[in-house]
Amino acid sequence: MTTPQYYHIPVMPTEILTAMQVSPGGRYVDCTLGEGGHTAVILEASAPTGKVLGIETDSEALKVANKRFETVPSNRVTMIHGSYTNIGAIAGSQFPESINGVLMDLGISSFQLESSSRGFTFQKDQPLDMRFNPEQGITAEHIVNHWDEQDLANAIYSYGEERYARQIARAICSQRPLSTTGELSALISNMRKRGRQAPIHPATRTFQALRIVVNQEMQNIKEGLNQCLVLLETGARIAVISYHSLEDRIIKRFFRDESKSCLCPKEVVICECNHIARLKIVEKKPLRPTLTEINSNRRSRSAKLRVAEII
Repeated sequence: MTTPQYYHIPVMPTEILTAMQVSPGGRYVDCTLGEGGHTAVILEASAPTGKVLGIETDSEALKVANKRFETVPSNRVTMIHGSYTNIGAIAGSQFPESINGVLMDLGISSFQLESSSRGFTFQKDQPLDMRFNPEQGITAEHIVNHWDEQDLANAIYSYGEERYARQIARAICSQRPLSTTGELSALISNMRKRGRQAPIHPATRTFQALRIVVNQEMQNIKEGLNQCLVLLETGARIAVISYHSLEDRIIKRFFRDESKSCLCPKEVVICECNHIARLKIVEKKPLRPTLTEINSNRRSRSAKLRVAEII
């Protein structure tokens, strides 16, 4: 498939094809279509009759994907504006065949960082929006300007793992209203000058936390994975790429728990939970990108790929 240069370089494409056991004629769901990087790889590996259902919450990214695949037969790729938290309903109505594999790439795309104007990066002065779907939900500006100091500090600490969460929340509340990423980034940078300098930009973790809260990312991961358990049949595989410890922890625990036949506490001698194992963990440890890939795509360096199979 020949395409022009697009913004997002798909992470670990070879590992994804192996993990999902992509083969000619297979049927796959790309839950985070983006600009279509992984979908393009899957379409090529599943040719000539393989099919991909792509789901994307960002309408701007979806336009890019539609342009990218406009010459691909419509019976091979279907693209839907929606969230993977509704994968059950979407797949049921748009992709009725049994599914061989599902992919979730949880990272923010280069397109969103570089080409949207929704404030995903502190390197540009943009409105404090941060919504993947600009048509719904609260904005980062609302959180920054209306949440009380304690709730704001808790969010920055929990989702950004920021040790200076309380100080940052206090500084934000003292300087309200804030309306742009530049204002927020400068505020955090000036406050952090008094402390030890971090190896990353002082605003990195706060921006991460706000984006996670705005888009309910942690809750969405759990909901999407739960729906996959109901949707998929025996032998289908779930591949999930995460980029920070909070995401990876959720995926690891979900795969671990759903691969067990009992979830009772250790002190319970006879099982009382009646839990049934639905998954088999394919790789005990997460797969990581090669050094060659990291050198050519720096944004892949923190990626972890976990794989499980429906039993």
